Amino acid sequence: MNAPTKFPLEPTAAVEPTAQLGKAPVTGPATPTPDDLVITVRDERFGRTRQPGRWWLNNDPIATAWHNALSATFPRGEAMFIEAVKAHRDGVPPKLEEEIRAFVKQEINHTREHVVFNKAAVDAGYDLSKIDARLEELMAMIRDRPAIVNLTATMALEHYTAMMAHEFLANPQHFAGGEPETVAMWRWHAVEEIEHKGVAFDTFRFATRDWSRWRRWKLKSVMMLIITLNFIRNRWNDTLELLAQDGLKGPKIKLKLAWYLLGTPGVLRRIVPAWFAYFMPGFHPWNHDDRALIGKADSEFKDARLQTA
Repeated sequence: MNAPTKFPLEPTAAVEPTAQLGKAPVTGPATPTPDDLVITVRDERFGRTRQPGRWWLNNDPIATAWHNALSATFPRGEAMFIEAVKAHRDGVPPKLEEEIRAFVKQEINHTREHVVFNKAAVDAGYDLSKIDARLEELMAMIRDRPAIVNLTATMALEHYTAMMAHEFLANPQHFAGGEPETVAMWRWHAVEEIEHKGVAFDTFRFATRDWSRWRRWKLKSVMMLIITLNFIRNRWNDTLELLAQDGLKGPKIKLKLAWYLLGTPGVLRRIVPAWFAYFMPGFHPWNHDDRALIGKADSEFKDARLQTA
């Protein structure tokens, strides 16, 4: 069994300067985002000639339902991410401005591909309308929140996508036995989530550059706790809803789902160290540089290799 994802918990001095008695400099804080980071927009398309089967992931209804439930949230969720980041892009440094543009393009492509994937799930017999209706209601509530709150929520959710993206690329077990083109779509998405994992965070850091460190930490930490509660509860319920449509329900199914998430392959268990790291002083997504997962020449996931000119 692969070991859980390891994530550094020690603070990075460059992230939280101390020269101004607890306040970040007005010019914008330093970050460990790599200077040579390139966010590559890969305009890929999947599932146009062959749709995935009903249980496309190793003929396993549990694994399939979990990923289908995730995908059902992406079109509306990624639209929210885009708007939350764009609302704070005025005046950002040129490098971050370029990264925001690439982030937006990547997220637009992800939305397009998950719309196609979700339609295939519907064509396979699943009803995603309840999941979508709940998300639509949530998006209506979000419109009335302060813009900085939405950016903070986006930052937390982007950390979730980055944690899971790392797991999906690092551990072959997650997609073993899946239909190749569908698995390729998920890994393509994971690659780009890793690449842009610091964009929302750096945008938040710039937007709150005149805040005290305590105020910034408090908001991002409280928001992560709220996001975690809602993310796990809603994905759990959404997955059980889809399993019920397969006639799979009851205590045994709940135990199997819990084992899938916490036992083997255990995506939620494996991301625990990275989740705790988010609360550490000096945290930044790029404290853990996992770009090697993208460019690894011997990767079992050939579709996950870094695209080069």
